Amino acid sequence: MSRIIKRALSVIVLAQLFFLPSFAQAPATVSYKCMIQMANYTGEYAYVVVSLMNPDGDYVKTLYMQGDDPEWYPDLKDWWAFSHAENENIDAVTGATVGNGERNIIALVLDASQIDSGYKIRFESAVENQEYHKVDAEIELNSATIRNKVDGKGYIRYIRMMPNS
Repeated sequence: MSRIIKRALSVIVLAQLFFLPSFAQAPATVSYKCMIQMANYTGEYAYVVVSLMNPDGDYVKTLYMQGDDPEWYPDLKDWWAFSHAENENIDAVTGATVGNGERNIIALVLDASQIDSGYKIRFESAVENQEYHKVDAEIELNSATIRNKVDGKGYIRYIRMMPNS
């Protein structure tokens, strides 16, 4: 083979290695608005962590953390065991705490393949010097029921999700 053809083939192979991955399709995502309505309770503001759970009930990742002071993260015991051990970076998904009777609207972005596949979104909550609720609320990622209002069992009165268009 001539030297020019070999060089051209080398350039083509290198171009495929560098440029084709950038044209690969990323997994489709879906975005939801999620309203967290807090119950009327006494005490400090609540810390709420929103986690994606796989069909086996294991943590996949943190979607949102309502509370930005890491001092109180260990109060969310099960989530802390997962996130601390994995050294999960939650800087981009934290926001202020919300007090009793207040509400917070957040955006959640999910992989579309997780809808109707047994995944859930878990809401854990804790208030300083009070109870910890491992499953304050849980929403199945089911296209038929994801918009349903889900009542909380602790500091959360209810959760409501809707597609973010």
